[in-house]
Amino acid sequence: MPSVPAAPVRPLAEAPRASGALAGQPGTPSPQQSFRSRWTPVSWNDLPGWQDDSLHDAWNAWLQNCERPGPLLGLLCPDVRQLVLASDDDRRLWMMAHLQPFRVEALDGTADGLLTSYYEPMLEASAQRRAGFEVPLYAPPDGLAELRRTGRAWFTRQEIDTYGPAQEALRGREVAWLADPIDALVLHIQGSGRVRITDAQGQVSLVRLAFAGSNEQPYQSVGRWLLDRGLIRDASWPGIKAWISSTQISNPRLVQEMLWSNPRYVFFRPEQRAAVDADLGPRGAQGVPLTAGRSIAVDKDSVPYATPLWLASSGPTLQLQRLVFAQDTGSAIVGAVRADYFAGTGVQAGELAGRVKQNLRLWVLWPR
Repeated sequence: MPSVPAAPVRPLAEAPRASGALAGQPGTPSPQQSFRSRWTPVSWNDLPGWQDDSLHDAWNAWLQNCERPGPLLGLLCPDVRQLVLASDDDRRLWMMAHLQPFRVEALDGTADGLLTSYYEPMLEASAQRRAGFEVPLYAPPDGLAELRRTGRAWFTRQEIDTYGPAQEALRGREVAWLADPIDALVLHIQGSGRVRITDAQGQVSLVRLAFAGSNEQPYQSVGRWLLDRGLIRDASWPGIKAWISSTQISNPRLVQEMLWSNPRYVFFRPEQRAAVDADLGPRGAQGVPLTAGRSIAVDKDSVPYATPLWLASSGPTLQLQRLVFAQDTGSAIVGAVRADYFAGTGVQAGELAGRVKQNLRLWVLWPR
């Protein structure tokens, strides 16, 4: 395969600096290091698999990205729209002419990081509490936003389940009822999901539950809790679920203790979508629908939302060399070379996401 002509590299020192207020935000007018990352200019030849990615679904993700691109990246959007029907070769030539690749590094120069994955669960639910559906999902309580502004945390997961004042504050705020507390925990960890809700008349509707806030408690991995106690050796979600299945009957209190080991708790809001948008992914922190295989969650203090990136990762679950977009974040996604790969919706996506924990390298593709 012929090599890609190297694009001229502009030294970092020639780029204007972004103010601290803009660091990590869409439209930041500088590729200078932000709070948690350093960007080193490279040539297009340094991007593994650059010539091989099929860009059709990536372009669909870029069109979603253009809903909220920020002022600088937004300047690219007219061209992005015009290239919808273009060939991949023409798209690549356009990117090389308009973008400069930068290798993302930690501040100490480390370019190797960690890729995990997440997905949108699809669960059965009830509109009312009834036999078999007794695990509530809640809308945010009153005063949660004010607590967040003052840097204080709300009740822990265990307190929400057992403490009278916490339960009273959430009374009447149930948005759906699930059958299984494990499914509720998975939904809290993923941050959003779809539920098939059956109402009192037996009518079924498909509802997307979007992230509406958290109790601001720290996230703790239930997999880590199980590993530290020697209860499992496989900390993937399939491994955790296998342990739960074998333990629920013999020791339900231990399963409950595992659930409470993660004090973080997420609140939801039903999200209304136009019929034409019903099949799009959940909206990430950038505010645009996510695209399976093309959207990633990042540390926004290392990579701004809406940024196009080249991602390379090789492991037992996935082999990836592709164009992706920084469209989401998560409480566990911290650091320069750190990403959570959106696998899609439903059981198969969940099986994939639960097994991804492998090496990562990232390159920001920044406007010239």
